[in-house]
Amino acid sequence: MTIEQHIEELRAELRNAWGAAERRQIEAELQLAEADLAVMLAEQEGAVEAEPPF
Repeated sequence: MTIEQHIEELRAELRNAWGAAERRQIEAELQLAEADLAVMLAEQEGAVEAEPPF
């Protein structure tokens, strides 16, 4: 499964979530997945380095 597919699944789960606790959990997972995707894209474009600075 790609990160994009995972994000789409989380968005679908969020649309169907009933409880507030479930929504918060899915929203947190979605934010992490979107951040991971942003980092991956930045690394591909050379905007950030993938290795630690030390």
